Amino acid sequence: MVSTRFGLLVWVFLIHAAGIYLFTRGFLLTRLSLSNFSSCSDCHEAATHKRAILLIIDALRFDFITPNPPNPPSSVHHGILTLPREITAKHPKHSFIFNAYADPPTATLQRIKGLTTGSLPTFVDIGNNFGGSSIAEDTILKQLKMAGRKLAFMGDDTWMTVFPDTFDAQYPYDSFNVEDLHTVDNGVIEHLFPTLDNSSQPFDFLIGHFLGVDHVGHRVGPDHPSMLAKLRQMDDVLRRVVEQMSEDTLLVVLGDHGMDRSGDHGGDGVLETSSGMWIYSKGVELTDSSPGVPDGLLQYKTFPGAEIRHRSIQQIDIVPTLSLLLGLSIPFNNLGTVIPELFWRGKKGKILEKALQINAAQIMSYLEVYRASPSGGELDDSWKNIKAAWSATLSSGLTEDAKLITLTNFNRVALAACRSMWAQFNPLLMALGLLLLSMSLCASWSVYSGFSRFEGDWNGWLRERMMTAGKYAFSGSILGTLVYFIAASYIPGVSVFDCALFTAFLASSISLILSSPPNVTFKTLKSTPFILIIHSLAFLSNSFTFWEDRIIPFLLVTSLVPYFMVGFTAPNKRLRYRIIGFSALCAICVRLISISTVCREEQQPYCHVTFFASSSLPSPPLLVLYLGLPVTIGLPDIITRFLRVTKSDNGIAAYFLPLMLTPALCAGLLYWILEWADSASIFGADWTAVLRVGRTLVARIAFGWITIGGGVLWWLVPLCLNIEVKQEREKKQVQVLGFANAFGAPYLIFWTISLCLVYITTQLTGQVVLAAATIALLAFLEVVDSVRDVKGIEAAFASATPSSVLDPDATAALAPPLQFADIIPIALLGLHAFYGTGHQATISSLQWKSAFQLTPTLAYPFSVVTVVLNSIGPVFLFALAAPLAGIWNRAPQPATRKGAGGDAEAHARVKRDTTLAALGVMIYYAGLLLGTAVSAAVLRRHLMVWKVFAPRFICAVFELLAVDVAVLIGIGVGVERVVRRVTRLFKGMLSLISCWSRC
Repeated sequence: MVSTRFGLLVWVFLIHAAGIYLFTRGFLLTRLSLSNFSSCSDCHEAATHKRAILLIIDALRFDFITPNPPNPPSSVHHGILTLPREITAKHPKHSFIFNAYADPPTATLQRIKGLTTGSLPTFVDIGNNFGGSSIAEDTILKQLKMAGRKLAFMGDDTWMTVFPDTFDAQYPYDSFNVEDLHTVDNGVIEHLFPTLDNSSQPFDFLIGHFLGVDHVGHRVGPDHPSMLAKLRQMDDVLRRVVEQMSEDTLLVVLGDHGMDRSGDHGGDGVLETSSGMWIYSKGVELTDSSPGVPDGLLQYKTFPGAEIRHRSIQQIDIVPTLSLLLGLSIPFNNLGTVIPELFWRGKKGKILEKALQINAAQIMSYLEVYRASPSGGELDDSWKNIKAAWSATLSSGLTEDAKLITLTNFNRVALAACRSMWAQFNPLLMALGLLLLSMSLCASWSVYSGFSRFEGDWNGWLRERMMTAGKYAFSGSILGTLVYFIAASYIPGVSVFDCALFTAFLASSISLILSSPPNVTFKTLKSTPFILIIHSLAFLSNSFTFWEDRIIPFLLVTSLVPYFMVGFTAPNKRLRYRIIGFSALCAICVRLISISTVCREEQQPYCHVTFFASSSLPSPPLLVLYLGLPVTIGLPDIITRFLRVTKSDNGIAAYFLPLMLTPALCAGLLYWILEWADSASIFGADWTAVLRVGRTLVARIAFGWITIGGGVLWWLVPLCLNIEVKQEREKKQVQVLGFANAFGAPYLIFWTISLCLVYITTQLTGQVVLAAATIALLAFLEVVDSVRDVKGIEAAFASATPSSVLDPDATAALAPPLQFADIIPIALLGLHAFYGTGHQATISSLQWKSAFQLTPTLAYPFSVVTVVLNSIGPVFLFALAAPLAGIWNRAPQPATRKGAGGDAEAHARVKRDTTLAALGVMIYYAGLLLGTAVSAAVLRRHLMVWKVFAPRFICAVFELLAVDVAVLIGIGVGVERVVRRVTRLFKGMLSLISCWSRC
């Protein structure tokens, strides 16, 4: 029965989910949103402008609007907006250019919130980028509505999500079709200029959100000619706006965030957080030129590639600045500081001083309300410094410049304190999550080691322990509930559900550990998974986390060394050649995969992008374009050749590989070639629509062909066997072709369905990587099988009946069960393929192009499915392959024989080893998750926690969940279906066959 073994894997999956839930509840950032709003009559200044135009050029980087140094690096685009520089040079009192720091996560939704509230996002806000809700906090738009102003909007429809009933006139456009470079921009232009010209329907605040620059960056990169064309278009738009805007209108042009060298964003890299901002007043002067603003109020930053410092502000500073310039109250939750240059008017900076006083009073009011809220304890560590900075602003006897500096300093101290406090944690929940993850790892290892060495009724042994674990879990949940009601006041932030969940799984883990205590001997110590331990502990180092993609190949090849050494001592030439040859083939494939890289920001300047044509041009390298077709066509043939070794290229394999797999793989290749041709404008703009429709159709056919056609075919006819009956004289001889790999071959066919799905969603370079990884997997399986034969022969010679070495069945029975070391290379191969297919443990490495394979625009759930397959697919794929280590080249056992240890089930050993393989890969990734969780917890106050350790932890969470789902599918569907069909076919048959040929 599969129920007990499958139940074990389900239990492991559930305890992983429980540990993740508890730890993330205590670790990931949250922020209390206050619904208060500013409404005082004396907390604003007289308006300098009646109207304002806010133009957001999505992903407008600072270097797009400022002069670059001579011979700029290729990562900085040569195209810039020329108008802001021209006006700033001619009218310095009317125009300012800033490098505006955009707080991470640098996703559009979070930046819209920041630009309207003046507050800060938190790390988990990135998850809301595709499903935001309306903003309940005070915003500049709410202040405008309260003042009776009219608002107009056109552009990115994300604004409609967060401000559904705010605008008097609105023209939203779909924001998630990154392949469409012009529709949104053209729509903004279509409505922008008629609105500016229409005096019968005046506006007081107009927002235009362009998306073309951002979409060009995502689709073809910042160095593509399309970027220059798009920037020129934006330059023309700005010239027309400046020409048509009235004298009493203030113009603000900014990027909500920047973009990295490959055109992506979402993280906290310098290029992602450096957004451009230009502020222009056509009539009223924004500043007095002499004397200048005191230097103590100004901050400067040297942009990458620049030789001089540039004026730098916080992006949220635009919120209090715009509010006061328009005669509004500053939004209640604002943490930005007014931009000094725009208030440097009047005698001795009195206007600026008043603006800073209003600004500081608003921030202090917000902090005092937050301090009195249920989350006020977050301010405990910073409150003393905040009060001291506030007291300094109230001191008398300060000089004029000192007063301005003191007020500005208070605002910056408050901002720094809030950035720190929203790195808030619940140490108790984190500790509960870590303890549960640790105990689950220990319990899984106890079951694994006990299961692998038990010599009796495996099903009965496991069933007894799982029933006990279930009883302990029930008792633990009751105990946890009682503990909560007794000690609720002592465990803040912990709910009754948290307590019951924790104690239930903790108790069940303890029961499994006690029922399968570790057997500490020299032999068991030698089997300690040192690679897993080293890999997990290394996450405490940020350098290792940066360079994990380079260290994985070393660990993988190291894990192959013991097999390679066995090859030199194998008892016959055939086994020696097989072990050494296939080990070398696997190592070569690992090295080839390592050639494909994408670079983290921290790896510069020691990393060179090879996954794409360049770091700023996200198209495939020329060599990959040449290799794509032969690799895609050759991969099914290579799989066939591996199956042919055991004559397993019969049955479904003879039809599935050429008729199902090859066409689907070729369709996946064709999709990305068409995407490249469209992006590179190979056929010109006239073919864009045709290519879009064509590749969408190709992707849909590929998915349908392999999932529906291939899945149904495998389910109906899963086996790779061909039975031939030959008449020789008076006897009939039955020959079963594929008998020696009766379990492994059909499961491999099942696995190729997932391989094809991941292949289709992977870009061209990644497809070559997946092909190399598949060959490495098959080569390693041959190594495991050959080493198993060597150990079986050695055991036969050491037994009381050495002649049993002549019986393949006997040597197979004497071979040791699957070892944990047999799983480590497969687990590492999944990670290696993850990095080789163009991914990193960073938000910006997500390949959003895959979201538009099945539909030309963002569509749920199809876009989510393809992005998940593209990103976590390689890890899922090789976790799904883990059971192959237990069944590759395993022949069916006669039903009349007892399984090892007296198990009456004919194929119990196969089921046991596949379960061990599944449990082993779950253990490996659970160990990695525990390592990343410990590093994130211990280093939660480290400067790089949100840049390095938290993203790697999040990545480990998704990897483990993908692994758990993969093994559940592999064991519950793949292995179970294959074993049932093999058992049914050979039931009673083997005892009647007097002679057959083993291959």
